Amino acid sequence: MIIKLKILLIFSILCMISGQGFGQYSASANFTASANIIEPVSIRTTSNMNFANIDAGNGGSVILKPDHTRSTTGDVRLDNTANVSAATFEVNGQNGYAYTINIPTESFRMLNGTDELVLKNFNTGTISVLTSDSQTISLGATLEVAAAQKPGLYTTPYPIEITVSYN
Repeated sequence: MIIKLKILLIFSILCMISGQGFGQYSASANFTASANIIEPVSIRTTSNMNFANIDAGNGGSVILKPDHTRSTTGDVRLDNTANVSAATFEVNGQNGYAYTINIPTESFRMLNGTDELVLKNFNTGTISVLTSDSQTISLGATLEVAAAQKPGLYTTPYPIEITVSYN
């Protein structure tokens, strides 16, 4: 009996020294992984910007709004017989996702030979969440017209880029 007591005592001391008891000291759990690939955001041009016919008069500005309407400042006069159009784009992507439209902040030249107009102050409507898989957005801008501007067709010498991205 004394031997059994000594063995039990030695065993108990060894257990205390090792810092481990008889209780559980680890546990495990399992998990799975998943991923949902969403529709990528894309944009395509559906119509180009067209300020239409303008009489320069003594100069001023033509403001083309995203709703395809124009207004003026200064002595510029508008001819309402031509097709006015803000630039329009179709944005495609995942329904319910928010997106950002990055529009130019700088000014651009529109040329007719060596004569030029200044295109600036680009603006869009306030749409920023896809309410279906595709959505139409429009882009307006301001056109600065000089007094006695030379008649003719003025165009940008290269395309102007806008981008969209998910927030």
